[in-house]
Amino acid sequence: MTLKTALVPLILLPLPLAALEIAMPEGSAVQFESFEETASYGLPDAPYQDGYLSTRRVNGEVTKQVWGLTGSASTEQLIEPLRRQIEAGGYAIMLDCDSDSCGGFDFRFNTDVVPAPDMFVDLQDFRFVSALKESFTGSEAISVLVSRTADLGLMQIISVVPSEAEAELPLSSGISLGTISATPVIARGSTILALRTGGRAVLSDLSFQTGSSQLADLPFQSLRDLASFLAEDPARRIALVGHSDNVGSLDNNMKLSEKRAMSVAAYLIDRLGVSADQIDSYGVGFLSPLATNASEAGKTSNRRVEAVLLTP
Repeated sequence: MTLKTALVPLILLPLPLAALEIAMPEGSAVQFESFEETASYGLPDAPYQDGYLSTRRVNGEVTKQVWGLTGSASTEQLIEPLRRQIEAGGYAIMLDCDSDSCGGFDFRFNTDVVPAPDMFVDLQDFRFVSALKESFTGSEAISVLVSRTADLGLMQIISVVPSEAEAELPLSSGISLGTISATPVIARGSTILALRTGGRAVLSDLSFQTGSSQLADLPFQSLRDLASFLAEDPARRIALVGHSDNVGSLDNNMKLSEKRAMSVAAYLIDRLGVSADQIDSYGVGFLSPLATNASEAGKTSNRRVEAVLLTP
């Protein structure tokens, strides 16, 4: 039986993966499944090159599954509907490659693969997609590795979602500066991908203390990406929109959130050489929260600055 990509029938996974219900090709059966409540996964975000595989370390609940499907569907036919669903779920694609562009043997043996006989990888014919989504509780990640034997297509899915315990803890990746919240690491290019696809991006590696507009003197990845993006085209313009938690009056928080936006703008202009003509700054206080202000984790998420794309 030959399957055409656009016509592959799908069935719904019995379990959600990465807060996303993935529909698998009809006839697929689970070959392997494991779950760890507290673990980490090195999500590949670039091909293997120069003796190194770049990965993003993501912590949380890690689910691994391998699905098998009999028939002659190609690896691209198998992964294409899964890739579409991941993108539709709001995830930013970090890496999308085949056996050659991934790095072949070196990529395969430097990334996480379920051992044989549950998973088999043909070094001449595999496909890989990794994706990431940032939320106020942390990072959600998913990867799909597809290969096949002579009569069986194999689809390995690894997903990570923040654990309930981690969602209530301060962010721990990055550098702690006294009472300034720890700064999470974000994937290179994810800020610009969010701007291009959705018109806005939360600058989630920035951090503000309650009642403060001070921005730490650190090399924030999101701001480096923004500076490069704006330098590519002098006609591009963004608005930086500051947000706050609900501690204090609306009037004070409107002023505070605007100062936060202006602090980020000053960093871009003074430290990274962005033209002031390309940036507007606004503050909306606590009128547009990302999360509930009833918890400290929610308040931390709400103290943020977003970039909004004003030009195509």
